[in-house]
Amino acid sequence: MNKSLLKKITSNQLFIPLLALFLLAIINLIVDPSFFKVTLGTNNEGNPVLSGYLITILDYGSELAILAIGMTLVTSASGGQDISVGATIAITGSAMLRVLCGSNTRPEQLAAPIIVAFLVACIVGMLCGAFNGALVSIFKIQPMIATLILFTAGRSIAAWINNNELPIVPDPKFKYFGGFIPGIPIPTTVFIVIICVIVTALILKFTNLGLYTQSVGINEKSSRLNGINPTMIKMLAFIFLGLCVAVASLIKVSRLATINYSVIAKDIEMDAILAVALGGNSLSGGKFNIWASVLGAYIIQFLTTTLYKFNVQSDALAAYKAVVVILLVVFSAPKVRESLSRLKTKKALKAVNKGETK
Repeated sequence: MNKSLLKKITSNQLFIPLLALFLLAIINLIVDPSFFKVTLGTNNEGNPVLSGYLITILDYGSELAILAIGMTLVTSASGGQDISVGATIAITGSAMLRVLCGSNTRPEQLAAPIIVAFLVACIVGMLCGAFNGALVSIFKIQPMIATLILFTAGRSIAAWINNNELPIVPDPKFKYFGGFIPGIPIPTTVFIVIICVIVTALILKFTNLGLYTQSVGINEKSSRLNGINPTMIKMLAFIFLGLCVAVASLIKVSRLATINYSVIAKDIEMDAILAVALGGNSLSGGKFNIWASVLGAYIIQFLTTTLYKFNVQSDALAAYKAVVVILLVVFSAPKVRESLSRLKTKKALKAVNKGETK
């Protein structure tokens, strides 16, 4: 009974991310228990805000969690990943600032309402997603190669939108999206993630998008024979990711009320892919668990915050994350899984033989 229970626990998709979370928590608890301390203070404007490492993880892991939702659907449907999300954040963020500031990079007031600018960013993000989706679904280009176009040219396009200038949004309310709403001590980003999770859950529950996405990812030919349009499903997955990118860009840009085209969301696409893998989802497509990917995103931010706390240089963070990627890839490799299953079978046979000899 104990063995079957243990097997059931270890075979669960959430086992690896929860184990990683547990190990990180134990390490921080041993090294510095104050890591889990949350205090209520005030910010520069005198408003009450919660602070602490856990709040930092929830706050700065928000963009990654939102991207992980869309990246999971793209991975499931196409069996590949979108490496252009960082550059697309720069494009959508630049478009948002262009609408807010107009042709004046230092306006005294907004040229358009924030909601209008956000909707424009959503449209731009979905168009970028549709472009990538068309290359993958219609022209049958491998996802990483297809998205390499925007990965390479995206930041230049973002700079071109605002004539290579850095607009600054004058309205302090714009910073609420990446900071705190006066009177609410919890970061606004937490509420944005919750809204994204609820909307995604409703879409997956009341539509067949999740089922069709998995079907296309598992076997595109058989799904077509069953009346599913794989081209449309892949397109929808990339467009949905583009929408997620627009939401992430709202958070990113609002933190500083401006944009740095070459630095904003740099390498975030690698973290988004790692979040999907850490959530136990197959990077070759098929079945997925979005909530495991969201958990994986916060675990990556947990790891990043922990490394910063241990005074690890930002340039070295990629090396530590690379180790995690290597371990995940190795343990998810078919040959390794086959070897482990053979080992288990041999142990079981030995146990049976010992029982018979007795």
